[in-house]
Parts: sequence; structure tokens; C-alpha cells
Amino acid sequence: MRAGFIIAGAALLQQFHWVIYVFGAFLVFTGIKLLAHREGEIHPERNPVLRLLRRLVPAVSDYRGSKFAVKEAGRWYATPLLVVLVVVEATDVIFAVDSIPAIFAITTDPFIVFTSNIFAILGLRALYFLLAGMIGKFQYLKVGLGLVLAFVGAKMLLAGQYKVPVLASLAVIVALLGGSIVASLVYRPVRPRGPIVPSREVEGEAKP
Repeated sequence: MRAGFIIAGAALLQQFHWVIYVFGAFLVFTGIKLLAHREGEIHPERNPVLRLLRRLVPAVSDYRGSKFAVKEAGRWYATPLLVVLVVVEATDVIFAVDSIPAIFAITTDPFIVFTSNIFAILGLRALYFLLAGMIGKFQYLKVGLGLVLAFVGAKMLLAGQYKVPVLASLAVIVALLGGSIVASLVYRPVRPRGPIVPSREVEGEAKP
């Protein structure tokens, strides 16, 4: 799927230079949306891909080993494993929509874009549980990521008038991400304490 995005994006940039402004505007919009996003309760059952799949494809409610589909009473049914696979692939497409335009701001060489995506995915798989455990400690990291997306998008929008040096771009990105991590470590949110209930010993009463 990412290869298809990369080939299509490279072809569009070669044929139509103005597409880079569309990519830039999209990244700025994504960065602002990420900055304005508020954490809330997640409802997987409301996922539009999941709802569409359930409407189009009949499915059984329980897993059947490693099977993606089973045949019962002469009719094929999808298993929850197939549903999970479709949702994961749809999530990968969503990630590719903003990550691939962002890397086109650095290089338009399809080989470099594709191989960098491969290394990024392999690294993310290896470090997933480490990152999942650490992400809760950096509450301002989302702000840094939103600013990085907005910066990269602005860089693409200014490509026709001014080309930002590569070292300057890297310095800004490192400063934004590093600053968000430092801010998360220094300015930790104050958690409200619950009401203090005196123990029976403090009240001079014996425990039963």
C-alpha cells in the first residue's frame, strides 16, 4: 500500500509541481488538527471501516484459530481475525497519508522514500512496546509532533520562494521534538488527590 502511495506521489510531483503545495497544505492542516485534538474515550466499534465491513461482509462472533473466513451452512463468513486485519491495514493507510507527503518534502527520489519507510516500519515494530510504555510519560510530545507536521507543511508551501537548508530543517525538528520531551519531564501534570480518610487508629478506635 505504501509502495502504491509512493509511486503515485512521485508521479504526480514529476508531472505537476503544484501538487507539492497540496501536500504542504494538507500537512499544515494535519498539524493544526493534531494540536487541537483532545484526548477522549476510544470506541473501536465506531470505527467507520469496521462499521462498513460489518455492513458488507457477514461475520461470526468468535475466532476460528488462524482462519480469516469459515464456511457454515453453505455460506462464507468472515472471522474477527479478518476484521482485525482490515482495520490494521486501514490504519496503515491513514498513517501513510501524512507520513509520505512529509518525506517528499525532503526528497523526491522514490527509492529513498520507499526504503526509509521500510526502515521506519521495521524500527517501529521492534520498538512498539517500548514506545507504548513511554508515550504516557511525555504528555507534550503530541504538541511537538503537531508543530513538526506544520513546519514541514510550511516548508513545502514555501518551496517555490525559499528553500530551507537541510541542516536547518533537521535542527528545527530536533528542537521541537526535544523541547516537547524536556517540557514533559519538567512540567508534569498535577494529579488531584482524593479525600484523606483518617484511619481508625488516628481516631483512637481499635480495629475490629
